[in-house]
Amino acid sequence: MSAASCLLSKDQFLCSICLDVFTDPVSTPCGHNFCKNCISHHWDISYRCQCPLCKKVFETTPELHINTFISEMVSQFRHEAQQKVSSSSAEQQAAKPGEVPCDICTGTKLKALKSCLVCLASYCQTHLEPHLTMKGLKRHQLIDPEENLEGRMCMKHDNPLELFCKTDQTCVCVLCSVIDHKTHEFVPLREECEGKKAELGKTDV
Repeated sequence: MSAASCLLSKDQFLCSICLDVFTDPVSTPCGHNFCKNCISHHWDISYRCQCPLCKKVFETTPELHINTFISEMVSQFRHEAQQKVSSSSAEQQAAKPGEVPCDICTGTKLKALKSCLVCLASYCQTHLEPHLTMKGLKRHQLIDPEENLEGRMCMKHDNPLELFCKTDQTCVCVLCSVIDHKTHEFVPLREECEGKKAELGKTDV
């Protein structure tokens, strides 16, 4: 089983309705799998009972039973994923003086890998995971670990400083760009930072 489990990926266990790993997976008569709550809710709000994937219409709402095989596979996948997270956490280092600590860790604060300008928090590898996998959080702007995150916020509009005004050579937020810097030239702050780093790299060589 362990040899086969190496081939398992998260995509194989995603419900096509909620786009998350199956919870109580059930199979429809046409052979497709969904979370029990997802497909039940889908049929509750639909005007006809139809498979969301193949569009097969059912005259009466099928009786749904937990697919024990998929349920066991999902359980094993979750267990292995948790073990990977635990082992990677063990490999991570505690934040040393001068390094940015994770804001979520309790007890020993691990070294932060990224800071989020939307959440105004810094995250170690384990606590960063939701920002890399969850749909809503993926849109947040991540930067290299920064201790003074408030300094990355626009004092006037309380928004992240996401843009660089080339005209005034200053960092601005989206509201600044449309209110105070209307006709100015902008680039994403990340792009400007990378450009500056590249220039510094050339001078070092």
